[in-house]
Amino acid sequence: MSREIRIQSVSVGGNNPPRILGVLNISPESFFSDSFTPCSQVFRRAEEMRRAGADIIDLGARSTALHAPPLSVSEEKERVLSALKDLDGCGLPLSLDTCRPEVLTAALHYDIALVNDISGLADDAYAKAVADSGLPAILMAANRIPGDPLNFAETTSALSADLSRAEQYGITDVILDPGVGKWTAERESAADWELCRRFSELKSYDLPLLAAVSRKSFIGDCLNKPSHERLFGSLAVLYHLMEAGADLLRVHDVGATADFVKIYTRLNGED
Repeated sequence: MSREIRIQSVSVGGNNPPRILGVLNISPESFFSDSFTPCSQVFRRAEEMRRAGADIIDLGARSTALHAPPLSVSEEKERVLSALKDLDGCGLPLSLDTCRPEVLTAALHYDIALVNDISGLADDAYAKAVADSGLPAILMAANRIPGDPLNFAETTSALSADLSRAEQYGITDVILDPGVGKWTAERESAADWELCRRFSELKSYDLPLLAAVSRKSFIGDCLNKPSHERLFGSLAVLYHLMEAGADLLRVHDVGATADFVKIYTRLNGED
């Protein structure tokens, strides 16, 4: 059992069922274009996710897909602040998916509850910004750049380095993300399948674990299907990861995942 972490009113880890982190994507450059929500519609989309069963909303303004076009800091900040202004009072804790200190610092004028850092605190300025915020953080396996580990051994080494950096900056409430996905050109699908098969070994960190596999390319490679046809494959992988101890599920399809988790928890004897 992992340590429990509080994200405002939501408890993640410990004896709690898997929680749902709904992706609120305001980046038109995303690999899954169907998930894009214009900033003018974020409150409506957040309300839809709340009703569908999301526990937390993860707001992201910059695509980190391998071939996504670059986005300047000022552009990312403008998107984030526009969305946060409209998300005020949405009724769910908000996570911010960014690894830029300028964006995080500006966003802290709003009610942010969680930081989602795909860089694993590799940037000192960002690590200091996270520490100064006092917020819990999702830390993804990273050495020099997000997702650069190429196998399970490199992933565990990177996660340990993440935790060393967190300790250095006094960041204690941490959720670990092993970084499934094709983050670099060198990474192959086999690495993602290995991570999923060995996911339970990551419970040795005694911290909540994030499963972020929704519609990703390794599923598409297996099924030979584009991103908009990967829902069932994503749910199949999520079932395995929940069995292996996943505590937080980052997903595009909140309603389908909420139904899936409800049935899963009932079958495991939980109300």
